[in-house]
Amino acid sequence: MPTNGISRPGHRAAIVGGLRTPFVKSGGDFADLSAVELGAILVNELVARTRIAPSQYDAVVFGQVIPSPLVSLVAREIVLRTQLPKTVEAHTVSRACATSIQAATGAADQVALGHASVVLAGGAESLSDAPIFASHRLAQAIVNASRGKTVVDKAKAFAALSARDLTPVPPALKEPTTGLTMGESAEKMAQVNGISRAAQDQFAHQSHRRAAEAWRAGKFDAEVMHVAVPPRYDRVARKDNIVRDDTSPDALGRLKPVFDKRYGTITAGNSSPLTDGAAALVLTSEEKAKELGLKPLGYVRAYAYAALDPADQLLQGPAYAAPVALERAGLSLQQMDLVDMHEAFAAQVLSNLQAFASKKFAEEKLGRATPLGEVDPSKLNVNGGSIALGHPFAATGARMILGTLRELSRRKGAHALLTVCAAGALGAALVLDGPEVS
Repeated sequence: MPTNGISRPGHRAAIVGGLRTPFVKSGGDFADLSAVELGAILVNELVARTRIAPSQYDAVVFGQVIPSPLVSLVAREIVLRTQLPKTVEAHTVSRACATSIQAATGAADQVALGHASVVLAGGAESLSDAPIFASHRLAQAIVNASRGKTVVDKAKAFAALSARDLTPVPPALKEPTTGLTMGESAEKMAQVNGISRAAQDQFAHQSHRRAAEAWRAGKFDAEVMHVAVPPRYDRVARKDNIVRDDTSPDALGRLKPVFDKRYGTITAGNSSPLTDGAAALVLTSEEKAKELGLKPLGYVRAYAYAALDPADQLLQGPAYAAPVALERAGLSLQQMDLVDMHEAFAAQVLSNLQAFASKKFAEEKLGRATPLGEVDPSKLNVNGGSIALGHPFAATGARMILGTLRELSRRKGAHALLTVCAAGALGAALVLDGPEVS
């Protein structure tokens, strides 16, 4: 029987460990590491820190959004490159920016159904190692050349190619159904919802300020491992290197729009940057955690995924998923001690917050009589978000879960709501319980 996004009594999925690498700008410290290498480095360290014997692991659920040129099954490769037994089964997932939310809820389902007792879930992304594709005509010529029996036959396969056919093709940045990039879709949301440039820049400044304060307070120290930087390994990446402690709304306001250079409001400063990094969690059954003497960081209570027409508001999936997740959890937005929203763009977060509080949106889009409600700003993204910390696509969800549970514990809170927007007009929402919630 499927769980339908609700933890089954007696088989509650506990999160007993978590870790991430520093999140760094693509082309920087991790430029020589692929996603699978980042993932393997992280998983080895996480397994060691969690102190569960490798033989106890039943499964690995791991994700990647931009595929590595030579590795497609990142989850299985991570098993084979770490101290985990080669008999640990693994599968790879991808749900765009919600990939490691998918990994975590998939792992929680395995636990809730009694199919596994200990599961490692996470994601890794290396935008530095993004694949470059050949044009269709060049790819076909290479295939035809491989079939040629003589040098002349092989050469003939390339005879009809033009210079344009030899141009490398980068990974697609546009929605196939709309032809719009993510940033162009965010511009559309800002315009439709009346989100001003000033509001976006103010939100981005807050993200950087809160992230910088969290680093100064040592909040991230225990959840971010140190990574020796190849190829010389003569220095170590210790912190996220995107956080700007010295920025200001005025400085952000001077940046030029990226996607609509004449009328736009989306800039590099109020958007999440291209980032390399990895994050992972260890989930067990509640019973297994007790057996192993482990104190959970918290529990997966409920979740929901949603989708809408990409031609509408591409990044508004959280406003569709959150009401369902909270309903499944039997809780209200007002009962949340923390709310963590993935910051793809400041405009996207502000648009979703607007939808949360809108009676019109609730009635016309959700078929609900009342809106979800307003989010208390003091509970939202309290330690910064993806604009400041960075956004390695497949790792962001696990980073959010880990950071939120640790902050929930510091505040002695009971419940938290996480939301992520994703390409394809998808949305994810996850409700977490703190460690003291029975």
